[in-house]
Amino acid sequence: MQGGIDVYGATDVGLKRDNNEDHFIIAGIRKSLDLRQTSLVDRSAFDALRGPEAQLLVVADGVGGNVGGERASETAVQALAEYVSRAAGCFSRFDTEAEQDFLADLEGAVRKAHERVRAIAEDRTPPATTLTMVTFVWPRAYIVHVGDSRAMYLHNGRLRVLTRDQTMAEAMVDAGALTEEQAARSSLTNRLYSALGADEMVPVVGLVDFVPGDVLLLCSDGLTKHVNDQRIAEVLATFGSAEAMTKALVADALAGGGTDNVTVVVARMVG
Repeated sequence: MQGGIDVYGATDVGLKRDNNEDHFIIAGIRKSLDLRQTSLVDRSAFDALRGPEAQLLVVADGVGGNVGGERASETAVQALAEYVSRAAGCFSRFDTEAEQDFLADLEGAVRKAHERVRAIAEDRTPPATTLTMVTFVWPRAYIVHVGDSRAMYLHNGRLRVLTRDQTMAEAMVDAGALTEEQAARSSLTNRLYSALGADEMVPVVGLVDFVPGDVLLLCSDGLTKHVNDQRIAEVLATFGSAEAMTKALVADALAGGGTDNVTVVVARMVG
């Protein structure tokens, strides 16, 4: 449990793949005064200088079903950890302008991670990866999303999807060429038009405020292929701890067929 958030993550290769192309991060970020010693009896003046702790949550799913996809997701999460830690100082004491700067820094970190993934291509087709990143500065979460991994959250018993899959099927829905039902059955659901390392990379940025009792989920599509939203909502509402929720969802994905790598990160807001 970190900073009022009970958070846990897990990844599994699944039942059909030989290697795991998924990677995830759960990290705390703090920039503050760290009081070591003082002769002052009243130390309360230092409390405000400790600063808030931000939480960084990342899920990346390599594209391609091979070692290149695994290397792409690994490179992306390593690069993000490096770049976000450099930019983290401005999350303390937000005003509106600083918040916009912070969102720009997060998007910039994703673009730099994209460049890092492109750089490992050598003479081959560039490997690629999805990315869903959430940075918490309580009570607000800042989201940067690329690809078809997902972020969703449970609020007052209702599950809400915070991201939109960047697939050709969803693009056809947006254009009015397919209905949601037709898109769900289409092979285009497996074709990304945006990914880190690919020719096109279109990050989508958003934010949402949380209250105690809310539960956030980040996952690769290895979960959503086999576990529907109703079951996800049930697990997030009834399984207590973030660890219990995570393990239950991974188990459900494997029980449903486990045709892909599955990664789940759950954050439960405890106040």
